[in-house]
Amino acid sequence: MAEKTIDVTALGELLIDFTENGTSAQGNPILEANPGGAPCNVLAMLKRLGKNSAFIGKVGNDMFGKQLKDAISEVGIDARGLVIDDEVHTTLAFVHTYPDGDRDFSFYRNPGADMMLTKEEVPEELIRDSRIFHFGTLSSTHPGVREATRHAIDVAKEAGCLVSFDPNLRPPLWKDLEDARAEIEYGLSKCDILKISDNEVEFLFGTTDYDEGARLLKEKYQIPLITITLGKEGSRVYYKDSRVTAKPFLQENTIETTGAGDTFCGSVLNYVLEHDFENLSDDQLLEMITFANAAASLITTRKGALRVMPTREEVTAFIESRK
Repeated sequence: MAEKTIDVTALGELLIDFTENGTSAQGNPILEANPGGAPCNVLAMLKRLGKNSAFIGKVGNDMFGKQLKDAISEVGIDARGLVIDDEVHTTLAFVHTYPDGDRDFSFYRNPGADMMLTKEEVPEELIRDSRIFHFGTLSSTHPGVREATRHAIDVAKEAGCLVSFDPNLRPPLWKDLEDARAEIEYGLSKCDILKISDNEVEFLFGTTDYDEGARLLKEKYQIPLITITLGKEGSRVYYKDSRVTAKPFLQENTIETTGAGDTFCGSVLNYVLEHDFENLSDDQLLEMITFANAAASLITTRKGALRVMPTREEVTAFIESRK
């Protein structure tokens, strides 16, 4: 079999995050149009760490679509799988940031270009040429893009890719949260690597006992590697019979948490690419999520995410500074 040339291909949303950046002389909020979308944030972190990454998705043939295509190309993400829609505008998200850095989202996406991707537009060759295929649930909110996503997962499975999944639950984008639950469960049934947040475990299982949530995930879905992000409590990883916890790197100068989970996810996938996925030791698991926690912490001190991912050197220096 020919050597695969792409480390990670991701499918999903690419959109504009309008984030608050001060106020005008009239007292109105000034909004900055940041390139965003969880899958591309993950790819941007991987690219920053020296990996080849490719994106599959759709934007509108408008000023924001052009900005997004330029942004992902600028950071080195392969944009061959980016489709331009002449009929539907690029999806927009308005992000309200609270004083502690947490966020609320308002989406302009009814429809938005990212949800218009079709099965026929999925470039199978990109996926087959990839070591890991990554996806979330925002590409499963509507029937057409859901079909495209499931087709891409099937291609990835057939090609022997590791499959990575981040539920990335955004309740405002679902007409019915039971649909969201069904799509998350579908993703869980297909993945080898899961990045899930504490609130998503609570949504699925109605518990704040995350060890119990991980046990249920492993028991029902046999997922080899599960990471649970716990916000200000750090993170945990479950692998075979191991459970490893890493402390958080709390910041006094957090601006916003947009992209923190994606930075964490990209860091985990990078570690998997550089090590033997079948034989990870507890020390390696701790090293993996310590780095991921530190990288996620750094991104909370920066506006946006896609263009400003930390380098490996920045992350390792930050870890050393906290010892």
